Amino acid sequence: MASDLSQLESRYLEECGKQEVLPNPSILLSFSNVKRQKAHFEQCCLEIFIDHLTFADIPLLIETLSETCLSDIDAIDITQKSSNVSLNGECLLLLLGAVNQKLRIVDLSSSSLREDVLCDIFQKGTSCQILNLRYSPIQKLNITGEFMYLNSLNLDFSVHLTSFHINCFSCMPKLMQLSMCETRVANLWMASAALSKLTSLAELRFQNCLCCYDTGPCPKLGAIGKGFQKSCTNKQPFTSSGSQSVANKKNLEQNIKHFTNARFVSFCSETISLINHDLLESTSEILSDDSDPEFPTAAQGIHTLRNISDTFPQIDGQNNSNILVRPFKHSRSSCVLSVNSSSFTENATADEFCCQLNQNDNLPVSDVLSKDEGSSNNMINLGSTTRTSLKNHISSHPSPICFEKHYREYMITSLPHLKVLDNLPIEKLERDKAALIFKRYFESAPYNRQCDDSVVSILQRREISRGALTQKSSKVKRPYLRESNHSFPRSLSSVKLISSPQPHLHSVSKFKCSSNEEIKSFRARQFEYHPTDPILMVFGTLDGELIVINHECEKLIGYLPSVGALNSILGLCWLKKHPSKLIAGSDNGSLQMYDVGQMPSKVTERYCAMDASMTFDDFEQLTSVHINSNDEYFLASGFSNHVALYDIGCGRRLQIFRDLHKEHINVVKFSHHSPTVFATASFDKDVKLWDLRQGTSQPCYTASSSRGNVMVCFSPDDNYLLTSAIDNEVKQLLAVDGRLQTSFDIASTGSSQNYTRSYYMNGRDYIITGSCEEHVVRICCAQTGRRLKDVHLEVISY
Repeated sequence: MASDLSQLESRYLEECGKQEVLPNPSILLSFSNVKRQKAHFEQCCLEIFIDHLTFADIPLLIETLSETCLSDIDAIDITQKSSNVSLNGECLLLLLGAVNQKLRIVDLSSSSLREDVLCDIFQKGTSCQILNLRYSPIQKLNITGEFMYLNSLNLDFSVHLTSFHINCFSCMPKLMQLSMCETRVANLWMASAALSKLTSLAELRFQNCLCCYDTGPCPKLGAIGKGFQKSCTNKQPFTSSGSQSVANKKNLEQNIKHFTNARFVSFCSETISLINHDLLESTSEILSDDSDPEFPTAAQGIHTLRNISDTFPQIDGQNNSNILVRPFKHSRSSCVLSVNSSSFTENATADEFCCQLNQNDNLPVSDVLSKDEGSSNNMINLGSTTRTSLKNHISSHPSPICFEKHYREYMITSLPHLKVLDNLPIEKLERDKAALIFKRYFESAPYNRQCDDSVVSILQRREISRGALTQKSSKVKRPYLRESNHSFPRSLSSVKLISSPQPHLHSVSKFKCSSNEEIKSFRARQFEYHPTDPILMVFGTLDGELIVINHECEKLIGYLPSVGALNSILGLCWLKKHPSKLIAGSDNGSLQMYDVGQMPSKVTERYCAMDASMTFDDFEQLTSVHINSNDEYFLASGFSNHVALYDIGCGRRLQIFRDLHKEHINVVKFSHHSPTVFATASFDKDVKLWDLRQGTSQPCYTASSSRGNVMVCFSPDDNYLLTSAIDNEVKQLLAVDGRLQTSFDIASTGSSQNYTRSYYMNGRDYIITGSCEEHVVRICCAQTGRRLKDVHLEVISY
């Protein structure tokens, strides 16, 4: 074997002579280093720097290594640091395949790799222990190959990475370290479900302590209460050596125990709280409404390493990388939120931070800050222990998931084997508190079911006449989970909801035209599900087209082109006693009733005047229509303070109810069971309930919001009203008198243009809510306000 090592260089030179290629100095140096290691009885590790390789070097290197069979080489490290690499992806894959059995570290920390090359690596797998893929161009992580020996995976700065396949980590049984700082991962539910497949995962981070390059506990935690230096001793590359990684793992428990002291336990116990919302309100005058429509809370760059609760919007249109929390100049017990347009180091000293910060780094605002009642609005009170801890822990490079409320508690509870999160160790005290917070704000499964509940078990309970909501582990029946005729359908729906953290998303606005088989794309503006046939949906477009589809099989049922000028369809409502008919209203005020059975079932440019079975008087600037429970009347509202009442039977407008609100009425909704009761929601911040039998001189009651109301709807049993105001202000009211029953704690973005709409799901038990400037819909328990799931909408490309 010794002779094989000594002959590595000669074999390589011989191959170069055969191919008439000049030897690569980098390869020769690597071979010389291996011989030196062997001579000094060290581990023989062959380092291959692919930055220095060319296409011609790969066949020679593979031939050389295959002839020696790698028998006397303990490990091979393949490293790429520069993005200016002439080696193409195919050559890289050949090299990885040739030395796969001896791979220890694969460091491809470069943005130059193509996505298809990384996908090939993920599909085939490797035997390496450490895999560094920083700056990866991957958008959705889907790993199917075997990574049986992988111990550490780094995906930092993969700014295109948004989500995981649910089983992408199933092939990594030994993975203990995972880092995904500054990715675009945002979904707590999808992330935790995928990460739960990692049974050995001990260290995870979506953001890092500024002084830490590895995923382990920050060593500065042990220096709380003591003087500490400007330099950091934990600046070790993530892939510096495999032996160091293994050693870190062996000492993990000891390190966590060492870092735990009375101050840190106090720090954990005092920091499980939300950011003070009064502080947000007090600074609202200087906050801009501008926000990133895709990740409105992540783009601001302010967060905490501990319980991430909320974020500040951008200030004066500028990125707030220079916003920081620092001790107030004249007080050791208070802090000031400071915006420095030049350098933050003007008032900061070396002993206030664990290391010198770069101006472009993200700086945290702690969620443990509380407003000092005896100070001005921009003054913040910090306890001495928390303030000292914050000085030592400057977090940076956050992923959007870090900005979710109760992010840390959710991850700690969902991943019970995790020991370090974001460079902070997880202690029993914090884990216990995280469990309490999780139980208060989240539901792990609908109706508090066990996650292993199946469709079969529900059907069995139905056959033996047991309640659909019966829990094996719970003898106490919750009052809001009353049995009804819809219990079993809702239970079956809940199982389908649990089965996939991220539902399958597909477009319903593209269809083939039968005449020339061209795909036509529609700009959908308004949609409405059929009240009795769940597979049918009607939607109107910005161009005035009306389309009825079977959304489950994506089949076109009916289509009507626009007439004359393009007028957006803004109001849609199905009739209940005549399920084939619907009423559509356009922004030009036109109102017509259509029979789906008379509509052509293909995309056509022809419009027949007989397509409309009834035409009603126009309602100017229309935005909403709704039919009452017996199909006798319908209401129309729009960009005015008035509401119009129409008689469907005779096809005429009966009356205009004037000045029901001080500002325009966004939506009007009849109740599901009473044909005379309806509700209105307006930008004047009021929701009002009316009864046609009492007239409209005075509402039955008025309920107010702090912002303009966008949406209101009745629960299926008419017991509740669900109101949605601008920027995620969602409430459930008692329909009988307007009293508040549930307030949903959803983080606001600070944007006055973030229009929020909410609806009841299958039954009255859960609601779904979404806002126009956020690519996420949230599912919450209607009775408790607890979050069941957030579904981030993926952009579908064709």
